[in-house]
Amino acid sequence: ARGAVHRRCAACPEKTFASAARTGNALLVRVKANQPSLHDAVLSLCAEQAPTDQHATVDRCRHGREEHRRVELFAAAGRLPPAWQGVIACAARITRLAWCKDTRTGLWRSRRETAYYVSQIELTAEEFGHAVRAHWGIENRAHHVRDRILGEDASRIRCHPGIFARIRSFALNILRAHGVANVSEAIYTNTLSIDRLLAYGLLKAQN
Repeated sequence: ARGAVHRRCAACPEKTFASAARTGNALLVRVKANQPSLHDAVLSLCAEQAPTDQHATVDRCRHGREEHRRVELFAAAGRLPPAWQGVIACAARITRLAWCKDTRTGLWRSRRETAYYVSQIELTAEEFGHAVRAHWGIENRAHHVRDRILGEDASRIRCHPGIFARIRSFALNILRAHGVANVSEAIYTNTLSIDRLLAYGLLKAQN
């Protein structure tokens, strides 16, 4: 059976891929310049050969935003540095073209990004795209909220920071359990009304 696909920072060395394989899992990582030999090899790989598979999607989001995404898949066997041979099964180039509408002027602004990824197992272009999008779903619902709204990155707590990290997790889990989609708005509303904040615990006790 195919192992679970996880996406991690591409600073991880080859031994991290080997560790994942031993546990029955597989890594899918974004390749960045902090892994120069792999980064350069993947860029050359994608530039020198035609993709073996492609998949394109268009997402029309709220607030006047539209994103065009193309996933191009490339065979990696025999085309990477010796240290990565037998470790990486395929590579992908993902191009994102986002159009954002300025509500004041009515004009559309474009933003283009090209990212490169490698996978430890063979995937189709569609599967590759789904795996990357699934990671960003977690990033947006958890890490982005913790960093930007709960202020985790800006925290200056140095004494037992793990305790406060757990408190943030408790707070986020309580809000999610009560169907809160906009955490920033919920925190602002609860700040204005202590009764509303206490109601979360009362509702939980009644259930």
